[in-house]
Amino acid sequence: QVQLVESGGGLVQPGGSLRLSCAASGFTSSNYAMVWFRRAPGKEREFVSGIIWSNGSTRYADSVKGRFTISRDNTKNTAYLQMDSLKPEDTAVYYCARGPAPYFSTTVPAVSSVYNTWGQGTQVTVSS
Repeated sequence: QVQLVESGGGLVQPGGSLRLSCAASGFTSSNYAMVWFRRAPGKEREFVSGIIWSNGSTRYADSVKGRFTISRDNTKNTAYLQMDSLKPEDTAVYYCARGPAPYFSTTVPAVSSVYNTWGQGTQVTVSS
């Protein structure tokens, strides 16, 4: 069974850090991208960050550039999102997703329709 399982969300004060994990199972192909989207209350889902699994190319939304870092562990089939210097506007449900990407691609698609497998989401709340 193909699935993604997120973990690591929670409540943190402004300026704090959290690390989200997305564990993938049931996949056989290595030609894919893993991404994080988020949806804040009353807002549309938005792209946060992504990584091409085969070569490690990354992409970040401007709103998180310099504060968030995406990485992967091939041995664990797990993607991570390290979130530092968190702000109240980062409060949202964070979703990881997986979709096809050519092996030599260096561009992570930021459109949600590309991604055909989604996790259940994990809540991140930044508040004092």
